[in-house]
Amino acid sequence: MHQNIGFRLSRLPRLWRAIIDRRLAPLGLTQTRWITLYHLWRLGDGQPQCDLARAIGVEAPSLVRTLDQLSDQGLIERCPCDQDRRTKRVFLTTAATPLLEQIDEVVTQARREMLAGLSEEDVQHLDALLEHIENNGLTIQAKESEG
Repeated sequence: MHQNIGFRLSRLPRLWRAIIDRRLAPLGLTQTRWITLYHLWRLGDGQPQCDLARAIGVEAPSLVRTLDQLSDQGLIERCPCDQDRRTKRVFLTTAATPLLEQIDEVVTQARREMLAGLSEEDVQHLDALLEHIENNGLTIQAKESEG
């Protein structure tokens, strides 16, 4: 049984994103774009590009192309940071708001469906277990990068 946990933990996010991707496809959003917009919305305007990349789990140079595309679509603006001109901060435009509301509806509905049959207590317990596993992984990663 324990051997399957890792496979499930890796398969579940892909399944979840695939469901959301399929539902957002009519809006012309790729996974990379909607995830970037959604993270920026959740984190708040004015995020440094490097912090946004870290939150999404991609390298900063990989994010640049997506930000270029979102900028071309008029959904974000990048402005130099006042304290460090080398750093760009990312801001959502007013044109992004209706799209983000649609993304949020799709994500919320998918979450509801994916967690169907679980009580609030079950979900809180699952979240605590996942946090524990993540912390164990971060500890292992930190130890291994030291050595």
